[in-house]
Amino acid sequence: MKLFNQRFYKPGAQYVISISVVLLTSLACYLSTPLIGFNVVALILLLMVSVLAMLFDILPVLLSAVLSALIWNFFFIPPIFTLHINKAEDLLMFLLYFFIAFVNAVLTSKIRKEEKKARDKEEKENTIQLYNTLLNSLSHELRTPIAAIIGAVDTLKFNKSKLSDRNKDELLEQIETASVRLNRQVDNLLNMSRLETGTLKLCLDWYDINELINTVVQKLSPTHLQRIVFESIDSLPLFKFDQGIMENVIQNLLHNAINYTLPDSVIKINIEHLNEQCVISVSDNGPGIPEDEIDQIFEKFFRVQQSKTSGIGLGLSIVKGFVEAHRGSISAKNNLSGGVTFKIEIPAEVSYINYLQNE
Repeated sequence: MKLFNQRFYKPGAQYVISISVVLLTSLACYLSTPLIGFNVVALILLLMVSVLAMLFDILPVLLSAVLSALIWNFFFIPPIFTLHINKAEDLLMFLLYFFIAFVNAVLTSKIRKEEKKARDKEEKENTIQLYNTLLNSLSHELRTPIAAIIGAVDTLKFNKSKLSDRNKDELLEQIETASVRLNRQVDNLLNMSRLETGTLKLCLDWYDINELINTVVQKLSPTHLQRIVFESIDSLPLFKFDQGIMENVIQNLLHNAINYTLPDSVIKINIEHLNEQCVISVSDNGPGIPEDEIDQIFEKFFRVQQSKTSGIGLGLSIVKGFVEAHRGSISAKNNLSGGVTFKIEIPAEVSYINYLQNE
């Protein structure tokens, strides 16, 4: 279907395809005339015009309708190889064919235009709804850390002499936390823009997945770092991926697990090389995700309804886009013992040199 879709061909190409389809169909019918008869040929040609009417613009379809009518008259209606028609019933059939083909082309074109209008209207409404959701979320998500930064700065600025060193350190820590949160939200917006516009380009190279995960984990605050359980597996080969993007994937999954679980919850990271796939799992023992919502968590701006955690619902959507950019997949599944596991599977291009070292 994609081959004949009008969005993939300019008007000139549609004329060429329409004429070619008419000629090829007519040739096939001409070779089969002894078996099917010229009346059946009319139905086949009419069906062909109907298919073109569903796919192409009105003018190429009208051309195919006129051309098919003339070909049917010249090559199939007795006497053949002439435009003259002897029998009144054959003439009536020819006129009916021409009329039906013409009306079919016009009506189908109008129906498609109305469908396009309805589809464009629906897409516009969905876009407006998405932007409203984004703006409403941003109004809170960006204002909160900005307000925290401004408040801490004002306190340091106007009460500097009255603050103890401990108070100053606490305020500086608040500024740092708010800045990191603000930076993460801006990064998510920029990353989503890259995915939406198709400007994301992978910079593939060989990397140690153990080192990559350790790098991401070490960037967490000491409080969060204590909750992470990860053991490096030295026997794993080097994998080929985009380091920056994969770090962003792991980082978003860890922040998601940290934000949606209690402070004493444990977050485990497992990696393995299985069936020519690099498999990364991030699991926790938190409350999990409602089963009726688990299929929606990778959609843009979606947030679990009963969640008390703030956010704009872009993190997991970005993770999904980055993983799919590596030709991989990601899934989420609630654990029987509680919590949820996110599983990433990426086709693993493995370093041959590493294999030799392992042997």
